[in-house]
Amino acid sequence: MDRVGYAIGGVLFLSGLVHLVVLLVTGGTWLGPLSMRKPLTFGVSFGLTVGAAVWATSFLRIKPGLRTVLLSVLAAASIVEVSLITVQAWRGRPSHFNFETPLDSAISTTLASGGFVLIAVIIGFTVAAFRTVQTRSMQLALRFGFAALVVALAIGAAMIATGVPEARSGNATVAYLTAGALKPAHAVPMHAILIMPGFAWLLGRTRWPEPTQVLLTRIAAAGYGLLIAGTIAYFAVWTT
Repeated sequence: MDRVGYAIGGVLFLSGLVHLVVLLVTGGTWLGPLSMRKPLTFGVSFGLTVGAAVWATSFLRIKPGLRTVLLSVLAAASIVEVSLITVQAWRGRPSHFNFETPLDSAISTTLASGGFVLIAVIIGFTVAAFRTVQTRSMQLALRFGFAALVVALAIGAAMIATGVPEARSGNATVAYLTAGALKPAHAVPMHAILIMPGFAWLLGRTRWPEPTQVLLTRIAAAGYGLLIAGTIAYFAVWTT
């Protein structure tokens, strides 16, 4: 499953880069729900997340069969999310909060449902992370990374929960503005699953003693946690 997972992550990441080229060549807008920026950012983000999840879960104390199932669901849901967002971008239709036609409604509903599937999968990995015994620095990094990913997906769910009622009421513009304000709070914690275990792994390649590695990992986790809290607090202030 690892090779397949890395391949899927690579393809999703590459799809994002392709849309970066499209944006640069066509001079298209970077703003708004119809921008090619959406398949760009979702492709890159999901590609990194799938690849990071495959790598990070290799450190977890989890049954191989269960890990394979969870990674398979994560990969499948990620493919669906990126594919539907890409299709809508090329159709010139908003991918989220769009209920104008039966097809648009089905796509928006599928995207929202996929988000909740992803939350369930990541919660499963997070539980495993808190049962895993590794070096103290890697153990902390894994727990922080998966917990932060749960936070990111929960914020994504909040974006859907706040935007869908507005869109169904005919206030699509309000839906995009309200949900869009949460984008930084959603994006910042998402990639902790790559950054924190990666940082701990690099520390493990040094000759520094374990207490030093643990201290540095704690400092990094505290700093990252403050950054996450800051982006969430900014949204809370912005919406009041």
